[in-house]
This record gives sequence, C-alpha cells and structure tokens, in this order.
Amino acid sequence: MDAELNGMPSGLSAAEVRVRLERDGWNELPSSKKRSWVAMLIDVVREPMFLMLIACGLIYLLLGSMEDALMLLGFVVVMIFIAVVQENRTERALETLRDLTSPRALVIRDGRQQRIAGREVVRDDIILLAEGDRVPADAVLLFSSGLSTDESLLTGESFAVSKAARPEESGVMTPEEEERSFVYSGTLVVKGRGMARVLETGLRTRIGMIGAALHGLEPEEGLLQKQMRRIVRTISIYSVALCIIVAVAYSLTRHDWLNGILAGLTLAMATLPEEFPMVLLIFLAIGAWRISRHNVLTRRLTAIETLGAATVLCVDKTGTLTENRMSVRKIHAGGGFYDLDGRAAGLPEAVHETVEYSILASPPDPFDPMEKAMRELGERVLANTEHLHRDWELLKEYPLSEHLLAMSHVWRSKTGNQMVIAAKGAPEAIFDLCHFDSEQLAALQAAVEQLASDGMRVIGVAKALFGKNPLPEEQHDYDFTFVGLLGLEDPVRAGVPEALKECRDAGMRMIMITGDYPATARRIGEEIGLPETEHLISGPELESMDERQLDDRIASTSTFARVQPGQKLRIVQALKKRNDVVAMTGDGVNDAPALKAAHIGIAMGARGTDVAREAASLVLVDDHFDSIVRAVRMGRRIYDNLQKAMAFILSVHLPIAGMSLIPALLDWPLALLPAHILFLELIIDPSCSIVFEMECEEAGIMTRPPRRLDEALLGRKVLVRSLVQGLSIFLAVLAVYALMTLNGYGEGESRMIAFAGIVIGNLGLIFSNRSWNESMFRSMKTPNKALWWVTSGTLFFLGIVIGVPFVRELFRFATPEWRQLPSALFLSMVCFILPDIVKRPFFRALFQG
Repeated sequence: MDAELNGMPSGLSAAEVRVRLERDGWNELPSSKKRSWVAMLIDVVREPMFLMLIACGLIYLLLGSMEDALMLLGFVVVMIFIAVVQENRTERALETLRDLTSPRALVIRDGRQQRIAGREVVRDDIILLAEGDRVPADAVLLFSSGLSTDESLLTGESFAVSKAARPEESGVMTPEEEERSFVYSGTLVVKGRGMARVLETGLRTRIGMIGAALHGLEPEEGLLQKQMRRIVRTISIYSVALCIIVAVAYSLTRHDWLNGILAGLTLAMATLPEEFPMVLLIFLAIGAWRISRHNVLTRRLTAIETLGAATVLCVDKTGTLTENRMSVRKIHAGGGFYDLDGRAAGLPEAVHETVEYSILASPPDPFDPMEKAMRELGERVLANTEHLHRDWELLKEYPLSEHLLAMSHVWRSKTGNQMVIAAKGAPEAIFDLCHFDSEQLAALQAAVEQLASDGMRVIGVAKALFGKNPLPEEQHDYDFTFVGLLGLEDPVRAGVPEALKECRDAGMRMIMITGDYPATARRIGEEIGLPETEHLISGPELESMDERQLDDRIASTSTFARVQPGQKLRIVQALKKRNDVVAMTGDGVNDAPALKAAHIGIAMGARGTDVAREAASLVLVDDHFDSIVRAVRMGRRIYDNLQKAMAFILSVHLPIAGMSLIPALLDWPLALLPAHILFLELIIDPSCSIVFEMECEEAGIMTRPPRRLDEALLGRKVLVRSLVQGLSIFLAVLAVYALMTLNGYGEGESRMIAFAGIVIGNLGLIFSNRSWNESMFRSMKTPNKALWWVTSGTLFFLGIVIGVPFVRELFRFATPEWRQLPSALFLSMVCFILPDIVKRPFFRALFQG
C-alpha cells in the first residue's frame, strides 16, 4: 500500500537514489582485502609441489640438461596458471556468497516499501526498523514505538538502549535526548519498531569511523576439513619416508646422488596429496553457489557437508508450507458466523465493527500478511462508512510479549473526548484481557475450534475506551469488551505434498511447527499428506512434559501446535538426543537459539530477521519448503561427487607412485621422470576439481537413507574400491613394463608404453568413477561437457608427446614402431576397462563386506 495514503513519507525517488550512490558510494565497510593475482601466485608457488619442481629444475641444470630444465619451467607456468584460475574461481564464488548473505533493509522509496540489500541504502533514505533487524546505517528516528537497540558492538555494554523519536521540527534538545534519537549502523533492534531517516552510510557511520569489521562468510573447519587434515598428514608422512628410501637406494646401487635425489623427488611429487585440500574447498565453495541457484544461500560452508545427512526437517507452517498470503475468510461476531468469500455488501454491523477494530489494532502501513489482509478487507467492506479512521492520531502502542500474545493501539479521534483502544491477538489472550468467566470462555472456545477445524488461523479482537491521563503501562489496566473473531486462510503452497513425499522416500521425517491451534495444524497436515497428524503435541503440553516424556513421544510426533518460539530449542535438543541430524527453520529473534543449536539452521529470507539470518547456516530466499528439499538433494549430490573425486585422486596416484618406486628399487631404468609426473598432474587437477564437480546426481539419490553424520569421507568401502582400481592399473602397467624391460626392449620404448598405459588408465578411472552404480558405458549417456574437454585434451597432448620428435625426446621416449602397437593397444584397453570391472557384483560384495 502506498505510504503516502497513511501519512508517511514517500521516501526518495529512483533518480535521487542514483545521485546519492554516485556521490557517496555503497553503504559498506571495506571487507578483508581481496587477494590480488600476485598474492595468489605467491601462495601457489610456496606449495610443496612447486618447490619440488624448482629443486628438480636445479638438479637438471647441475646435470647439464638445459632442455629438461626449460621443459619443467614450461610445465610449472601451465600448472601455476591452472592453480591461480581455480583459486580465483573459488574466491569469486565466496565473494558472491558474501554479497548474497549481507544484511537487508526495509526502506520507503517512491511511496512504497521496498526490501533491499543493506549496501544499497543511501543518505536520506527512510528506513523501517522492527525487532530483530540490524540497523543498516546511522539514522535519526522520526517515529518510535517502544524501540530499544543493542549497541554492544559499539560500546561493549550489553544492556538494551531505549530510543525515542525526534520530529523534524524539534527544537533544542539535551545531549541525552539527542543521543536517544539516533540509531547506529550495525546495532541490533531488540524490541519495538520505528522509522528513521538515514544520516550517514559506509565509512562515515560511527562503526566505520572506529574501523570495526563486518562478519562475513568464511570457510570454517567442519568434520570434512578435520578428516582431510588427518588424511593429508598420514599420506605426507609415508610419502616423505618413501622419497628418502628411494633416493638413498638409488644412490647406493648406482652411485649417482644427483639422479638419486631426482628419483626421490619424482616419487614425492607422485605421492604428495596436494589436491585434497584444494578439491574440498572448491567443491564446498562452488557447491554453495550451485545451492544458491535453488534459492538457498549458504552462510556457513560446513552446512553443505551436513545437508546429505539430515534425518529430520523441522519446518514452520506459515510461509514455508503455506503461501503466507492471508485472506479473511470467516468472521464470528454478534453470536454468528459470516462467510465473506468475496462479499462486500449485506454484512451486519457486528462484522463491520470487528473489521474496524482489527484495522485500528494494526500498524497504519502494515507489512505482516495478516494485517495486510485485515486492511484489504476493510478497504472493501468499509468503504464509504464511518468505520475507517484515516484522520485519527495514534498515541501509544502496546506490543506483543511472551506473556501476552496480544497488541493494542491507543487512538485519539478528531471529535471525541475519550481515547479509543483496539486490541487483537491470540484468542486466549483477548479472552484474558476481557476477563471472561468459564461459561463465556466455553462458548467462544467452541467458535475458535470451529474456525480452526477449517484450517484457518484465528485472531481475536477487542475494544476499550479511556478518558484520563496518563495512559496505563499495561494492557490489562483497560476495561476491554470482546468484539469478534477473524478466521484467516493461508493456502498450502503448490508442490509441498510432492516435496513431502520426496522427503519420506529419502528417509527424512518432517515435523511441522506452528503457533496455530491444533485443529488448524491437523487440517493443514492432512492436506499436505503429513503422517500421524493425530500424534500432536501442543505448546502447553510441551511446557508440562519432563525430558523422559518428551523423548518417548517425539519419535512418533509429526506436528507441534501452539508452540512459542522459545520452545523450538527444546524440540531441537530432544531430537539431537535421539541422534537425529536436525534441520530447523525460523524467522524471529526468539528462533535464533534453536537455529544455532540445530545441525542445519535455516533462516527465512523473505520475512526473517537479521538475527535469525546470522544464527542460521542457510538462508531460504523464497521461504518455500520445496527449496529445502532441493537443497538436500543438491547437498547429497555435492557430497557424492566429492567422494568420487577423492577416490579418484587416491586411485590415480597408486600407479604413478608404484611406477616411480619399483623400477628404482629393482635397478631398472626409471619409468617416470618429473616431466611425466607433471603431465599426469595436468590431467588429474582439472579432472578432480572440474569434471567430478560438474557431474550430475546419481539415479535414486533421494530414495536412499541419509548417511551417518560421522561417516568417513574415505570409508572402508570407498578406500577398498580406490585401492583395487589403482592397484589393478599399476599391476597391469608394471607387468608390461617388466616384460618389455626384461626382453630386450629399449628404455625409451618401455617408458613410452608404460606412460601411455597410465594416461589411458587415468581416463578409465575418470569414466568409471562418474557412477558407482552403472557401467562407464551406460554413464556416458549422462552429459558432462568438462569430461569430454579433459578427455580430448589428454588424447591430443598424448599424441603430441609421442608423435612430435622434439617433445618426444624431452620425454625420453623412443620413436614409435609397429611392433609396439600390440603391447600399447593391449595395455591401454586393459587399463581403461579395469577400473570399471571392479564395480562388478563380486567386487561390490568385497567393498561392502
């Protein structure tokens, strides 16, 4: 609704906003300095792999092999380029997520309320503040209703600071009064609401001037990161030990210490797991970006690894399962029920009065869907009557509280001497304000149950008159008269029943949590197909239960009704006690403890407070339940592909390490030199970080149970599969290399055939590990552009190193001859197919047994 119609400022125009943005810049503080290409380059060059390459280059120079040294330098440049591009891609993905998850602001522009990113706020913007919001900029209050802010970010003092409005025409004020009229960027609204005009943005705010830093999205160490650190440490220890053994053995048997060190460095390059941390970060960062395309923003990267393990989704009904598009369908007034259903005429005076006082008990420019529905009904049925009061003056507001779920507004009319008080809220709160006896309560409770059984949210309305000053401090001090009940309908979102079925098929329970009456909750639960709706726990029941009673009932309960936000924390704790992995949605300040306690806290993006967003690990942009289910599906896909990439890295290094180790120990010609390792790394890096990251989900990904939260990324099944795949390629290559070496083939011929076998084996590992349930030939039907780019590039460059004389000599290969063709074809075919063979039923039983 237009702000101007309610006596509110119209705010800035779009043109005025553009002028201020050009003049003052964005409303943001400098975040942690973005790394430059030079900084990324320095970080990459400091990696152990590149230090070893430099060492190998120096040894080649000492040996007088300038061509080998220059070739290594060329490979180093290419690998550095790939590494920097991957680093930059990850940085950009994280930067995008920081922008997406930044605080928002509700402003009035062009006469309308608009929700914008906090960085888009400009000087002279009119901002609306409510409980749970972060103040987006330094501003002066034009209107305040019980507004208090937490300024501990600035002052270090944790108590709330009460605020009061300063009208534009105010005269001289004391320093204390002036300070109370300001709100500051970064502080938190803990109570009440208000309207303010922005004075300063960005670095000119108080928080900007003292140099405080904003909290952003940073990669956090979760279970996967801890596992990865242990894996890398273990493999690195063995790698260094083998490197020393090979260097010493080669030097003692051949009396050539420089080449011995070169052989040791070659083995170290073949075995150091430098890809593991890079792949994990890339998968989590790019995965967060992919999830954001499904309207779910990731505030904490660790949430992505948890999504696939979720066993229970605790979901708010309003706005998540329903459309949050309220309409008043029925009214109970004057002892009767009245079905509105588009009616505007022929309604009795009691209905008019109920609508009138529901509007008076709402903000003049409502944002809440229920209050919007009441005003829209009033504009329709009260037009051209004396029941609309646009010229009345609002004197005082009594906000909702935990102890009384009702709010009241005190108005002064232009003609009357008495003040008019309008109250609305939960029916039991309104009944309490009206001081009903048991007989009156029973009659009205029956009316409430009748409305609730039709799936409607029920709101009570009351009125009072007051003729003296000062106004009371509490709503109970007024003598309220009951006016009527409103039944508001909020239709179920399209797609929710289907998404709920998908949850059940995926082994996840859904628990609906609502503040509505049990009858309303049951009706909605039946409509969406929620099982066991008869097993319902109400808020008062939950309050009276001890821990043992709750533990006994929560396993079979799918609905919690009449729940207070503070009770969500207890529900989360009870579920976690049963070893469930809990995802919890929330939008209010009081939801923050539950969101933080849940394994996956999901804040509402459209209607959630900044406090809820900051406590949550995910933010649901469209507040749609279906988006949560899609995020779970994507989380499972990301984890699956990450597991495949890690298994591939482990498998692919076994034949490389083996062919670097065995010939050195058996006094055979070295099969692999540093240049060969680098060529293979150029295949491995884009394969594990791009090909597998882009892989589509496996069939049936949402028909299997959630994985255990503590499941190892490289568990027994994955580890055995990787070892069998890698060892099978290694043994095939070693057998052919040994036969050729022992039967008079030249060093260059044997090396060329072995190298080709390892390269083709790498491709076989890529194709095989795309799916662990289907053969590689069946999975080829699933598109993956990166796969074919990597495959084509690998075969093209393999052809160059074998077919181009200059390059062939650098790689120490012999000239290809027809007699080598059978061995090459046989080994290539075996190495390509072997990884897929180990997925047959016999080997699956081995992995799982």
